[in-house]
Amino acid sequence: MRQKPLEDADEEHLVRRTAKGDRAAFEELYRRTSPWLVVRLRRRCADEQIVAEVMQETFLAVWRAAGSFAGASAGGSAVGWMWTIAARRLVDAFRRRAHHAQPPPEVALDVVPVAAAEDEALAVTMGDDVGDALRDLAPELRQVLQAMVLDGLTVRETAVLLGLPEGTVKTRARRARIAMREALS
Repeated sequence: MRQKPLEDADEEHLVRRTAKGDRAAFEELYRRTSPWLVVRLRRRCADEQIVAEVMQETFLAVWRAAGSFAGASAGGSAVGWMWTIAARRLVDAFRRRAHHAQPPPEVALDVVPVAAAEDEALAVTMGDDVGDALRDLAPELRQVLQAMVLDGLTVRETAVLLGLPEGTVKTRARRARIAMREALS
């Protein structure tokens, strides 16, 4: 059977070909996914060195673990799987750095916030009421909700990612749920 040209293959197909050792498929997967992945990482970490390390570790993990990707048959997507790997690598990087320095700096104050693609997609998917409720949440509550719900991180991982105590993460998650419930009732 003849394989699709790489340009026509979706990301899941590229991961499957990568699992078979197809270097060209891996390079195409990197070309397609690295720009959005680095943008998402930069939204969570202003340190370019950490972002570069996480990118390298993420794609090394993708190369090594492509065979374990369950795919759409398990309800997942290739880009979601890759983001999960990257988010966990970012948490690991923060943990390593925490032993040697202060928590990573927050995003620079002079940067104008831009709505993330996942925020827009979530708002569209959930409808106007949920989208409005999400936009009305305080930024610190929205960050916790995003890390725990969209990124699938645990309380501990969210705490490390945001540089907060676990108790603060739990409190903010609770406040976010209450605010969302009130806004939607």
